[in-house]
Amino acid sequence: MSGTRREIPNDPGRRDRILDAALHVIAEGGVHRTTHRKIASRAGVPLGSLTYYFDGMDDLLALAFARLADTMSQLYRRTVHSAGSPAEAEAAVVELICGPAYATDRDMTLIFEMYAYANHNTAVAATTRSWLARSRESLAPHFTPGVARALDALIEGWPMHSRFDAAPLNRQLVAGVVHAVVSAAPGLPDEQL
Repeated sequence: MSGTRREIPNDPGRRDRILDAALHVIAEGGVHRTTHRKIASRAGVPLGSLTYYFDGMDDLLALAFARLADTMSQLYRRTVHSAGSPAEAEAAVVELICGPAYATDRDMTLIFEMYAYANHNTAVAATTRSWLARSRESLAPHFTPGVARALDALIEGWPMHSRFDAAPLNRQLVAGVVHAVVSAAPGLPDEQL
């Protein structure tokens, strides 16, 4: 026998199921209530699988949040990428802020947890910085760097605020603010705001 057990996984989807389960557990009760046992139970795997695939809870959480950031970045990029005109690019930004697909309630819970955890974990802080950069890169084909940064702050911040408001977002107001930011581009510095 030439290989070891580690070289031949008998359940190739197990690692991904564990990461998905970790995000589910975090969304249900927060990072502070997340345990190996809860994740293993949710993933339907033996408890020892977590130490087989991950170097402790910090590693598992960092990789789970990286998975979240990747998923959110792909949706962000797809939404903005298809815009063929400035008006379509503005509409894509409004859709990211107001639409049902990006920043669902579950996503917002996970984003809050990720940001809070990033304050105490350098790997998650790096993931968060990378996510911000990817978001701005997605906007770059349509907007100047300063406007992309301002719009990204709206895309991140407005759903956070609306999560705690009693009323749904007013799409017309959001569209007006997005248009005002884009229209102000000639007067804004072409560097980071």
